[in-house]
Amino acid sequence: MRFLATIFFVMFTGILVYSQKDTIDHRVDTLPDRFYVIQKVNRGGETMPEIEIKEVTIRGRRTISARFAYWRYERLVYNLRRVYPYAVIVRTKLEEVNSRLSALPDDKERRKYIRDIEKDVFRDYEGDMRQMTITQGRLLIKLIDRETQNTSYELIRDYRGRLSAAFWQGIARIFGSNLKDEYDPEGDDALIEKIVQEIEAGRL
Repeated sequence: MRFLATIFFVMFTGILVYSQKDTIDHRVDTLPDRFYVIQKVNRGGETMPEIEIKEVTIRGRRTISARFAYWRYERLVYNLRRVYPYAVIVRTKLEEVNSRLSALPDDKERRKYIRDIEKDVFRDYEGDMRQMTITQGRLLIKLIDRETQNTSYELIRDYRGRLSAAFWQGIARIFGSNLKDEYDPEGDDALIEKIVQEIEAGRL
């Protein structure tokens, strides 16, 4: 602020000095630098003066409901930007796991590989997941279905078994979430889809 004040002070002082010198040494024209030309316009048989001015847009104050809707939208954008990268990570990891599993010789090796992957994922992302809100967790469940074409419940069931899937579904239900939630881009999740497309395009 002090820097800006200094700049304005110097500019203002310079203008004053220049104006005083100009007044002493020269005859100053009394016309201002900017002026408007009044045109005579005939409207309804009467000649009236008219000046063309810039267009001014007047907006009314937002209602409480409009402000709340805007806040909800901004919050949704924030949450989606927060969780969408993790849905992409899940998709990428899933592709890697499937490719690797198909090359392993037997079930024992596959189970060992899945346990190792679990350890790596927990090590790398457990901290981030714990910092997510319940709302962000619900959005992530939806986005995982969008990116993998499988619900979170189906993924756990296929890779860790039905018992594990039932256990984690029970935990999710306690917090008001559902691992079986499906992504509906043309229905309930239409707004989410639009926002995600904007994120993918780099506009959000």
